[in-house]
Amino acid sequence: MPSPEQCGVIFDLDGVLVDTREFHFRAFVSLGEMEHYRITEQMFRTIYGWHNADIFPYIYGHALAPSEVQRLAARKEELYREGIRGQVVAMPGVTELVHGLKAAGFHLAIGSSTPRANVDLVLSELRIKDLFQVIIAGEDVTKGKPDPQVFLLAAERLGIPPERCLVVEDAVAGVRAARRTAGMKALAVTTNHSREALSEAHRVVDSFTEVSPQDVLALLGE
Repeated sequence: MPSPEQCGVIFDLDGVLVDTREFHFRAFVSLGEMEHYRITEQMFRTIYGWHNADIFPYIYGHALAPSEVQRLAARKEELYREGIRGQVVAMPGVTELVHGLKAAGFHLAIGSSTPRANVDLVLSELRIKDLFQVIIAGEDVTKGKPDPQVFLLAAERLGIPPERCLVVEDAVAGVRAARRTAGMKALAVTTNHSREALSEAHRVVDSFTEVSPQDVLALLGE
């Protein structure tokens, strides 16, 4: 069994630390009214958790110039931040878990495809930013989940081998990204998907109140 000091825990942001789904959906809808596209709830379920570089070509149904994707993504994220500022509420039990993991000696990171400004806003409002040694955001990666780039980079910057890292996710693509690394474990929470959909994870929970630092260490020791 490894010690906590030998282990890393990499948290996704949206759907894990906070349930931001509705704020993202509203931002996409508002942008669509400005840019003359229509996004349905079903489409949003498909794209939620993707990198913006993949989202907008999907919405429009054809390839877009990188500059156009960048413009659309920047405006969408501005709308998102305008909507969520002052409304950030932590998922049940997650801040207690983060504090407990830090106190136990685990190395903590954020591994998210969301832009850094979003990450900074959420962590600052939750007052837990200083607990994370490493923050990997959308600007740091070129490939979105289920590619494991974001988690591999987080592990590398933590200085912890992938097989000693646990990824905490709510999305199927995120769980698959974790499973595509050598020995990395995945803990999934049913914020936006069913237990069946998340069944590739090593453990699935309905709330972080079910998880303790000892549980995390046990998962990493399996």
